[in-house]
Amino acid sequence: MKTKIQNFLDQESSGGIILMVMVVIAMVLANSPLAPWYEAFLDTPAQVRAGALNIDKPLLLWINDGLMALFFTLIGLEVKRELLQGALSTPSKAALPTYAALGGLIVPALIFLAFNHADPLARTGWAIPAATDIAFALGILALLGSRVPVELKVFLLALAIIDDLLVILIIALFYSDALSMVSLAVSALATGVLVLMNRLGVRRLSPFLLVGIVLWVAVLKSGVHATLAGVVLAFVLPLKKDAKGYCASEHLEHRLHPWSTFLILPVFAFANAGVNLSGLGMGDLTSPLPMGIALGLLLGKPIGIMLFSGAAVLLRIAKLPEGLNWVHLLGVSLLCGVGFTMAMFVGSLSFDAEASDYADLARLGILIGSALAALLGCLLLKATLPEPDADASASSGV
Repeated sequence: MKTKIQNFLDQESSGGIILMVMVVIAMVLANSPLAPWYEAFLDTPAQVRAGALNIDKPLLLWINDGLMALFFTLIGLEVKRELLQGALSTPSKAALPTYAALGGLIVPALIFLAFNHADPLARTGWAIPAATDIAFALGILALLGSRVPVELKVFLLALAIIDDLLVILIIALFYSDALSMVSLAVSALATGVLVLMNRLGVRRLSPFLLVGIVLWVAVLKSGVHATLAGVVLAFVLPLKKDAKGYCASEHLEHRLHPWSTFLILPVFAFANAGVNLSGLGMGDLTSPLPMGIALGLLLGKPIGIMLFSGAAVLLRIAKLPEGLNWVHLLGVSLLCGVGFTMAMFVGSLSFDAEASDYADLARLGILIGSALAALLGCLLLKATLPEPDADASASSGV
């Protein structure tokens, strides 16, 4: 039994499967007699106080502001590594996924606004269908096994990372509350200390984490979303190894990855995916908010990615990776329509507790759009990618 569990956890698709299980559990609880217990659990107050510093939030916000800050730290570490050493380290490598990500942001937002331009409150959710869930998209691709070319995985990873970087910028620019100048000053000071530590050659992780906690608290109190503190920390962590071969950035990324996959994202999904369907009818399902989100993910993502990618290749400012064709890219662009975790996170920023009806409709649209995009993308790639045996036969000359 222990071996079977370890084998499951070692699979690339395991994170996506666990996420889906948590979504199902949340949906069942939210639509069962246990719904009041589920809601009460998420509303459980949790307080941390030290002198004048007081952080008093319900459990749901500790998950969205605290645990997700760790997730965004991991995203920042991956972005930095890919920018400096990996799939985005040269202009030629970064060109196609960058244009694809821009298209995958702009077109879904336009589709959403086409449905919701007349509703001022709904309009605030324009960035919800712009987000791609890396864990889900890569997990679904992993289900296809060895038939998936390495180039396709690299393209999806690069596209999703740039997509998440753009969403981070959107959160910073458009989803900040009334700003506290004192807290912003403390945030700037903490960031300056982190940069100075990097410049002075500090290579151990613990000093950066201590200052990072101060940065998180300051950003939380500033009105800028607290998860951005994780991105700042990730970008200032040293990527160079010390004399003993230790790299703080690499060490933290390796430590955070399993926690993110098997705890942070599943807990976030459990806390945010529970949509109570009891008061929703077909009219709600086809209303502008869920339709704008679902179609933004299902149609906007692939249309935007393919349109901008095609234009970039046609204008010779990017080129199609060797061994891939446009059908493969269409399949991947559909998988990018799996917004799920990131989309729900943006949705939680768009609609607060006073707009709970909008929040429920938004989550419903995310679930529908993401599920259809995942299904169609998986079916298209399964139908068009060669079987492993066919590859083996071709290489042996049979």
